[in-house]
Amino acid sequence: MSNINDFNGSEFGPENNSPNGNSNGAGNGNGNNNGDNNGSGNGPKKPNGQNALVFIMFTLVALLVMSFFTSQRESMTTSETSYTEFLHQLEEGNVASVEYDMYQINYTLLAEEGKKEVTYYTGYIEDPDLVDEIKTMKNKEGELVDVKAAVPDTTSSMIMEVVGWVLPLVLMWILLGFLMRKMAGGSMGVGKNTAKVYVEKSTGVTFKDVAGQDEAKETLQEMVDFLHHPEKYKEIGAKLPKGALLVGPPGTGKTLLAKAVAGEAGVPFFSLAGSDFVEMFVGVGASRVRDLFKEAQKMAPCIIFIDEIDAIGKSRDSSRYGGGNDEREQTLNQLLAEMDGFDTSKGILILAATNRPEVLDKALLRPGRFDRRVIVDKPDLKGRLETLKVHSKDVSMDETVDLDALALATAGLVGSDLANMINEAAILAVKAGRKYVNQHDLFEAFELVAVGGKEKKDRVMGEKERKIVAYHEVGHALVSALQKDSEPVQKITIVPRTMGALGYTLQTPEEEKYLETKDELISKITTYMAGRAAEMLQFNSATSGAANDIENATKIARAMITMYGMSDRFGMMCLATVEHQYLGGGAGLICGEDTASQIDEEVLSVINTCYNDAYKMLEDNKEVLDKISEYLFEKETITGKEFMKMFRELKGIPEPEEEVKEKDQDQDIFVED
Repeated sequence: MSNINDFNGSEFGPENNSPNGNSNGAGNGNGNNNGDNNGSGNGPKKPNGQNALVFIMFTLVALLVMSFFTSQRESMTTSETSYTEFLHQLEEGNVASVEYDMYQINYTLLAEEGKKEVTYYTGYIEDPDLVDEIKTMKNKEGELVDVKAAVPDTTSSMIMEVVGWVLPLVLMWILLGFLMRKMAGGSMGVGKNTAKVYVEKSTGVTFKDVAGQDEAKETLQEMVDFLHHPEKYKEIGAKLPKGALLVGPPGTGKTLLAKAVAGEAGVPFFSLAGSDFVEMFVGVGASRVRDLFKEAQKMAPCIIFIDEIDAIGKSRDSSRYGGGNDEREQTLNQLLAEMDGFDTSKGILILAATNRPEVLDKALLRPGRFDRRVIVDKPDLKGRLETLKVHSKDVSMDETVDLDALALATAGLVGSDLANMINEAAILAVKAGRKYVNQHDLFEAFELVAVGGKEKKDRVMGEKERKIVAYHEVGHALVSALQKDSEPVQKITIVPRTMGALGYTLQTPEEEKYLETKDELISKITTYMAGRAAEMLQFNSATSGAANDIENATKIARAMITMYGMSDRFGMMCLATVEHQYLGGGAGLICGEDTASQIDEEVLSVINTCYNDAYKMLEDNKEVLDKISEYLFEKETITGKEFMKMFRELKGIPEPEEEVKEKDQDQDIFVED
């Protein structure tokens, strides 16, 4: 990838890693997504003993609740008293009305302001004389006490009583039945298959939409051909591989490739993520796996795609140390059983994607399950060029655009980065009021994606800080130019970026490289150390701006010693292994504490040696450093060509013949205009 030496100030700037994203740009939604999975028969199930028991328990609970609330309501409006208290209230003239029932006497007292009317009742005692007395008795207000007898219940009152109890129960039963239907194999629907189904060619993606992954497309094309022409494979006795595992860094196009396979094959495409199987309820994931394969068998031939399969496919060895998950393991076991159980002749193909293949269970990777491992790695120079052409085919570009130069500069970027870069370039062209994207827009977008953030124009640095940053960045560029194994400088700037970098020096390779020599790695470390060396040489003081430089230099030095066998002390002994290689993970040491301490000493020795070399180079070329730094301080940004022109003039080096010819051609063209 392009080498970026940035000055971070008080913040850690962006790492020299390309950002990762989604390469396909296609969402998971689809207008043809069948909400009920194409009528798979997940409707109401026939009642069984378990459902009947649930209904009975629910009814009993509902009756108890209704009885409780009824008694509570009645207790608020009625109150039991003794017969003596009833007679006392009559004598005091507090009774407003009396009602004789078959088993009790109900009476109400005179209404008191601010108090709720309460009906009192007492047991019935046969006393004919009392009835005659009440008929002529008056209360405190001088009114006769209202005496009446209760009328026996009629049919209508009984119906209302029944309705008052039965109707709520019926409504509750209907609600419970609805919830039971929603369960469909699991609690509240969590056991139901949630896969999105793309029917026929509704994915809208074919192999023409995938660029930079020729080897992966070739492998998957064989599977597509089997789905199209199964008879010629059956004739010779060949079987369709049950599954293919797509492995690679994020943003390289794994999901896009899976959709392209479905688009090419013209068969139904089940798409879901590994996390869709996992729920808090034990057994739900296994139920969803069973439901998924049942649906797939109904719609065969078809393709099942499980994205991020490491969510359920992690190795089960960790359970002995307390890191296991019963739900996840049950889901994995069910997936293994289903993959063993279906017949490949029906045309069911399973695709899965992950960027952590090292954590997957070995049983998942054995032949007969995921038979093939398809590597979807970062694209090479040719792949990046093809990817740029695919993403730029619908973008208006002028004659200055050179995609070959852009592909060379974007080493290390994945498909999603390149797609994002083209889009950002188009946005920049619109902001500039142009209808076409030019080369400047593309490289500006490249810096936006690779360096991290836009120019922070509202950040005003002091004059001293700007001088420090200028010397720091020119130190990188000058040492790079003085070494024969370094990459050429493309741009130097002291304009701050939104991601924290106060300035940076951009270097791009002259050609695609897959191997790096020891001299080239040492040259890289020396270039990283040149920023700090320039600060110390000019200002005799270190700043926090070299944080990212030191981090990158340390990574390279440690890799040289522990993995590349470039150390005199340890020779070709492997002392570290890469962890999570597709996620940009670091190396984990596989040595003892004493050896680790010696490794640290060796790393420090390499870095110090490179720093001293950088300091010596800058000291010998102090005049060149001062003049170019002053020029950068004034201009804020200079191109690689401007830098090299000044460098050659100050060093008395003649310009290369190629640049002289190029200059003459430019002049001729100018004259003709």
